[in-house]
Amino acid sequence: MKKGVHPEYRKVLFLDTSTGDEWTAYSTLSSSDTKAHEGEELTLLKVEISAKSHPFWTGQARSVDAEGRIDRFRRRYAKGKAAKKAAEPEVAAEAAPVEETAS
Repeated sequence: MKKGVHPEYRKVLFLDTSTGDEWTAYSTLSSSDTKAHEGEELTLLKVEISAKSHPFWTGQARSVDAEGRIDRFRRRYAKGKAAKKAAEPEVAAEAAPVEETAS
């Protein structure tokens, strides 16, 4: 490999800020934070979410209720249909021919 072209690949310490879990891995990422881990001074990289805290991997994921979405859609657009239905009889009554009775 050419010198000075590739980023430094080193052992780093990852910290999941939501659960406090720590693990080591090799990475080219850098940070100014460091922390002693098992007798080594490692670069500390903080992550907000990992496999230990992500809802999908922890089994706490929400399931999407398709019927709830459909009901919400119907409620939202039912107002517009109700207004149209209320207006239609008036328009229909005005447009309908009036029957005259012979006296």
